[in-house]
Amino acid sequence: MKYNITRRDFLSGTQVAIGASLIAPYDGLLGSSGSDIKLGQNYYPPALTGMRGSHDGSWEVMHERVTGKTWQNSKHQESYDLVIVGAGISGLAAAYFYKKEHSSARILILDNHDDFGGHAKRNEFKINGSTRIGYGGTESIDSPSNWSQVGKDLLRDIGIEVEKFYEAYDQKLYSSMGLAKGIMFDKETYGKQKLVVGFNKIPWEEFAAQTPMTEHAKVDLIRLCTDKRDYLPGLSMDKKKRVLQKTSYYDFLKNYAKVDQQVIEMFRRWGMSKWCVGIEEISAIRMASYDSGIPGLNHTLTASSNSNNEPYIFHFPDGNATVARLLVRSMIPEAVPGSTMEDVVTSRVNYSMLDNIDNSVRIRLNSTAVNIVHTKDSKAVDVTFVNHGKVHTIRGKKCIMACYNMAIPYLCPELPKKQKEGLKHGVKIPLSYTKVLVSNWKAFAELGLDYVYYTNDFFKQVELDYPVSLGNYKFGSSPDDPMVLHLCHSHYSPDIQGPDQWRAGRQQLLSTPFSKFEYHVRDQLDQALSSGGFDAERDIRAITVNRWPHGYPYKTQLLWEPDWPNEESKPWVIGRKPFGRITIANSDAGSVSGTNSAIVQGHRAVQEMLMT
Repeated sequence: MKYNITRRDFLSGTQVAIGASLIAPYDGLLGSSGSDIKLGQNYYPPALTGMRGSHDGSWEVMHERVTGKTWQNSKHQESYDLVIVGAGISGLAAAYFYKKEHSSARILILDNHDDFGGHAKRNEFKINGSTRIGYGGTESIDSPSNWSQVGKDLLRDIGIEVEKFYEAYDQKLYSSMGLAKGIMFDKETYGKQKLVVGFNKIPWEEFAAQTPMTEHAKVDLIRLCTDKRDYLPGLSMDKKKRVLQKTSYYDFLKNYAKVDQQVIEMFRRWGMSKWCVGIEEISAIRMASYDSGIPGLNHTLTASSNSNNEPYIFHFPDGNATVARLLVRSMIPEAVPGSTMEDVVTSRVNYSMLDNIDNSVRIRLNSTAVNIVHTKDSKAVDVTFVNHGKVHTIRGKKCIMACYNMAIPYLCPELPKKQKEGLKHGVKIPLSYTKVLVSNWKAFAELGLDYVYYTNDFFKQVELDYPVSLGNYKFGSSPDDPMVLHLCHSHYSPDIQGPDQWRAGRQQLLSTPFSKFEYHVRDQLDQALSSGGFDAERDIRAITVNRWPHGYPYKTQLLWEPDWPNEESKPWVIGRKPFGRITIANSDAGSVSGTNSAIVQGHRAVQEMLMT
């Protein structure tokens, strides 16, 4: 389907008629000069649409630093007890933990983005006089019962009571309406493009009959999903696990389950939103516990070996951006009005208060660190950063690097070579979350859908939002209500193996314009929903692309990862060692994604600092 994108354009992701005034998103939001560090009263990044995440203006200075550009350190203009580079959850948590130990400490947190929270980003949309909220990155407090005690204590201390989600999250809404997952089969693989609804809900014989697969593939799909078959007979459970840890799910399907290639292609991109690689590089044992279990392994592995009974419901409307907001509230209460986990959902952050001179903790946005070195007497650390083209140097008695690991060797030239190599080891994983505001979700209800998986397209999936109502924020539970749809894109490179595919994906993501995302949003939504009455031209009201070229931390669970002889030999453990008055946080330092990891690494960095 072709779209005439020039006929109706998007201003920062929101539909407007061509000829409307194109106003720069930050005009009037900064200080009067437009380049001041101080933020204006109207500064509010969550309301911006278009290309967000690692937005233009957030990454260019660091890329210049990596390619060799240097900036002359000026005489330090401000002094702090602690400077933190990175205002993601790890950096915010580090500030929180340090402040608990030193209540009178003066702390400055720098971040290159125009908002705090790192990948925990909040997206807001206005429609019909109300606000709809979406998550631009880190989406949930995953399995809180399995969190570290450090993480559990922090959530409690900042006011999060996870038990409340059992009431806030409507676990029965979509199922009570008969909604289910659909698969959009692609024409190249299956001969015709076709949506089939009812995956894992209707009888497999019925589902397979509706697919455009060959008859042989249909028979194999039914067998894979219904047979109570052990594909590794005669092996103990321990031996099965060892085999499946070294066997890709692709090879399991091909060589053990022996299913038709069309069945394999149906699942090839199933794990892209979690691992950002195809199933040829994901072990079968990892896939066994993913997405409530993947066909073919239920009777090869016992349920107890890969089950997690805690529901996936611990979700704020803006994802873990609320965790970041509550951390900021605990340290700069004037910036985030309110006092509960419920009222923070609808609170409007006063960004002009983040860098107030009277604050003991300050957050300075739009500020990219370019050089961090100890003073000549080694009693402090000088941090040079660029803010809207101007170079500044500040001094901290100590410094925590809570930015991406692979950036640290370029920022801290004094580090030992071995430590720099450890920091560079982990390749960050690129992906994007695109949020689409639609005027209603009647087409989903009409077709019986809450999720569509595309076997081979730009976006891997489109799904309805999590049905959460907290405080004054009420989820649009009627199909007549507006909805924020979630679409995930991660570049798939079948001919590139290992971390090189993530490097290729990063280049691809940074070079993909908003117009291409917009085209595929329209095209793929019309593909799936037009028969239910959806019209992209009429029903799409806004688009926000949360682009993360450096997204997830390096994944250690994939097939190429070596068996490290011990914890101390792991590159990320070597990389995170303290160096003088500098310690290192961020989830990269644990090579584990998730908010719990970010908090744990922030806590470790502070504890190491307290010992120096």
